[in-house]
Amino acid sequence: MKISVVIPVCNEEGNAGPLALETRAALAGHGPFEIIFVDDGSTDGTVAELRALQAGSVPEVRVLRHSRRCGQSAAVHTGIRSARAEWIATLDGDGQNDPADIPALIVAQRKGGERLKLVMGNRKAARKDTWLRKISSSVANGVRGWFLKDGTPDTGCGIKLLHRATFLELPRFDHMHRFLPALFLNAGAHVVSVPVRHRPRTRGVSKYGVMNRLWVGIVDLFGVRWIMRRNPPRPDVSEQ
Repeated sequence: MKISVVIPVCNEEGNAGPLALETRAALAGHGPFEIIFVDDGSTDGTVAELRALQAGSVPEVRVLRHSRRCGQSAAVHTGIRSARAEWIATLDGDGQNDPADIPALIVAQRKGGERLKLVMGNRKAARKDTWLRKISSSVANGVRGWFLKDGTPDTGCGIKLLHRATFLELPRFDHMHRFLPALFLNAGAHVVSVPVRHRPRTRGVSKYGVMNRLWVGIVDLFGVRWIMRRNPPRPDVSEQ
């Protein structure tokens, strides 16, 4: 398996199917791949939509389903743990990330050297959100960058490419997907950001608002800072 794409979804009927088709088209010609959708307790027709594609035009689709709602980080972890490839691309399930950007992340990874383990998307010049979400995201990224020194302009971007084994060694906690650059850096890995597109949500309803991100994010910031202090960056090791 060349690459696994992990996409967490919750009540994304109408978005999941088109996203699967776009992802398949984006990866055509890039070697073997799989597209893993992790359904986090949907109550609509998301799973049925995906299973129809799995049995028809997109056989590369795999569908995993949580028995109860566990959150986005848990869904991402489930997908990565079940993935068969060394490198994992992630996308948000709402269709706002463009799968056509995945090849650019792959190119950046190949040029980055052995220690590059995380390639982040950066939506700064192309955000298709409301002005309130743009402002709140900008403030959150600024505070996070100052507090954690992760050197990443857009840590909340859903499209990224990461090294599976390195990810699975990281401490696991709810909302960890928002802090991956800091966690990878603390593990001794290199992280880079590349420009990506961002599209407006055309179907469904966002699962996040300004308030439920703000208060949880503040608590998580201190938690991640504590983890980093309790687990200092790993040294380079060479056999003599």
